Amino acid sequence: MSGLQRWSLGRLLMTILISIAGWAVVATGCLMVGSTGSFGWPTSASQMEVRKEVVLTASLVGAALAAAGVAYQAILRNPLADPYLLGASSGASLAAYLWRFPFFSGLLLSGGGQAISQQSFAFAGAIVSVGIVFALAGSRGRLEPLTLLLVGVIVNAVNGSIFLFVDAIHKGLPAGEGPLTFLVGAIQTNLTPSQFYLALAIIALGLVVLLYVSGELNVAALGDVEAESMGVRIGQLRWIALITASLVTAAAVAISGPIGFVGLVCPHVARLIVGRDQRVLLPASTALGAALLAIADAVSRKLAGSGGLETVLPVGVLTGLLGGPFFLLLLWHSRRSKTGTV
Repeated sequence: MSGLQRWSLGRLLMTILISIAGWAVVATGCLMVGSTGSFGWPTSASQMEVRKEVVLTASLVGAALAAAGVAYQAILRNPLADPYLLGASSGASLAAYLWRFPFFSGLLLSGGGQAISQQSFAFAGAIVSVGIVFALAGSRGRLEPLTLLLVGVIVNAVNGSIFLFVDAIHKGLPAGEGPLTFLVGAIQTNLTPSQFYLALAIIALGLVVLLYVSGELNVAALGDVEAESMGVRIGQLRWIALITASLVTAAAVAISGPIGFVGLVCPHVARLIVGRDQRVLLPASTALGAALLAIADAVSRKLAGSGGLETVLPVGVLTGLLGGPFFLLLLWHSRRSKTGTV
C-alpha cells in the first residue's frame, strides 16, 4: 500500500518547499494591492508592514482551514466534510465571542495569557460543536454523510442564533469588531502579537502532527477493517486527526471568525493537481488555502478601493460566494455517482 511505503526526507522537504514557493508567488502579488485599491509595490516601511500583516494573517487562516479540511475528509471518508460544514468553525467563533465578555475577565491574564485563554475557549467551542454533530449523526458506529452535513448545518444555525441573541441583549463587541466578523469571518488587523504568534504556533504544531500521520490517513481511506489488518490503529488515528483538525480550526477562527468553504474547496482542487496521496495532498492543499484566502482578501481590498463599496468586504462573503456553488456541485455529483446516472 502506497500509504505505508517509506518516504525519503528529501522528497518530503521538496514537496513542502514547492508548496511554499507557490504560495510565496501569490503572496507577493497580494502585497501589491493596497487598502485604497491602489496597485503597486509598497512605497514606505509602514505601508509594507500593514500589507504584510494582512497577507500573512489571511495566509495563516487559509492554510489552517485547508489543512483541517484534508484531515476531516480523509478520516471521515467524506468528500463533503469541512470545518465550516461540521460546525467546528461556528462553535469556535461563538466561544471566541463569549470570551470577550467581562464575565470571563477573572479567567483572563494579561499579555500572552489573554491569547491562551482565547484559544482555549475557541478550541472548547469547536470540540463541543463537532461532538454534538458526531453524536447526532452517528448510528451504530457509522456516520451517514448526508445526515452528518444536515446536522452540521443545524448546529451552525443554532450557534449563529445564539450569537445574534446574545449580541442583541448585550453589546459586548469591542470597537472595530462588527457582527459580520463572527458570522462570516474577516481578516482582523487589530491582533496583538501574542494572538498572532500563538495561533501560528498552534497551527504549525497541528500541521506537523497531521503530516506525521498522513501516511496512515491514506490507509484509513480503505475502511476500518482494511486499515486494522494493515496495522493502523484506526480508532486512535481518528481521535488524533479529529482533535488536531479541530484545534487547528479553532486557532484560525479565534483570530478571523468562521470563514467558510476554504476547507472544502482547497482539498478538492489540490487533488486534481497532485492526486490523492495525503503526504503530498496535505502540504499542497495547505499552500493552496493560504494563497486562496490571500487572494480573496486582496480582491476585497481592491473592490473597496474601486468605489463600489463603502468598506472592505469580509473575506467570508467572497469564500461563501465561491464555496457555496462548489459545494452544491459536489453534492450533485455525489448523488449522480450513487444512482449511476450518466
